[in-house]
Amino acid sequence: MVEAAERRHTAVVGEKAIAKMVHTLAKEVMTLNEKITETDKLIEGRFREHELADVIQSMPGIGTILGAEFLVAVGGSLDAFPTADRLAAFAGVAPAPRDFGQVSGNDHRPTRYHRRLQRVFYISALVSVQRDPNSRKFYDRKRAEGKRHVQAVLALARRRVNVLWALIRDRRCYQITPSVTAVA
Repeated sequence: MVEAAERRHTAVVGEKAIAKMVHTLAKEVMTLNEKITETDKLIEGRFREHELADVIQSMPGIGTILGAEFLVAVGGSLDAFPTADRLAAFAGVAPAPRDFGQVSGNDHRPTRYHRRLQRVFYISALVSVQRDPNSRKFYDRKRAEGKRHVQAVLALARRRVNVLWALIRDRRCYQITPSVTAVA
């Protein structure tokens, strides 16, 4: 049966042309991957030259790419954001009021915000849940309060805006502080 299968060959019309196209496309993909790697190295080099690079990258969950995206989104400094609340509103992680008449306290997600900056804080919050015990504790507390996963991560992202803003203001790096029970 194996011999019969080996003797039997079926040729598909255009098989050689398709194989050549696949080979060409694979080469192009490999070339694009090399260009992406070169671009990532350039971004990392430019990010490392910035005066706030060490402070930004000290936050768990923020690496060179997210740090560079953060700097681009805020214009390289926090001069345009006098408070952490302004930065959070710009990033879209602070709830916006939808009050009318005598109804108040009706908050919702803002409709106008910097989507890339929100992405930076959201992804860094997701990663920090795994790497930072303080972030994990905050996330677990929000989940215990009944918040869904996305709501808890956005709440953590909002908190991380406050922390990052304070770190940049004071020009100091983030340090993971052990809990009080672990020290005692």
